[in-house]
Amino acid sequence: MRAQKGFTLIEIMIVVGIVAILSAIAIPSYSEYVRRARITEATSALGTMGLKMEQFFQDNRTYVGACTAGTVAVLPTAPNFTFACPVRTLTSYQITATGSTGTVAGFTYQLDMNNPVGTGLVRSASFPAGSGWTNSPTCWATKKDGSC
Repeated sequence: MRAQKGFTLIEIMIVVGIVAILSAIAIPSYSEYVRRARITEATSALGTMGLKMEQFFQDNRTYVGACTAGTVAVLPTAPNFTFACPVRTLTSYQITATGSTGTVAGFTYQLDMNNPVGTGLVRSASFPAGSGWTNSPTCWATKKDGSC
């Protein structure tokens, strides 16, 4: 009699179960890793933009006119975030990076120079409701637990 070839149904079900368990662990971890990498592109661009704004201020003694083409402080571009410069006054500015796609949609990071109040440079972030992310009072949160 010839030996049978192939797998039994039980062996296939065991393999499917193992793959399902590994996927249940790996996919959320990978998604969180991708989100953190995309957040880094926003925070690094905001940090660089802060330096450019200070350079613009040193040249012009005002923030008015910054964030426009032809200046040293041109808004950055990133594939997953849109940048805006909604506040530019004589002594203060505000730059925001808002998540526009995928895992960072609804995430907003902000750099705020508020000299008239005397608070100096403020970094803040807001996250979508139900995301489980918490904010940090000292830095831009780049991890779910609010750490930097």
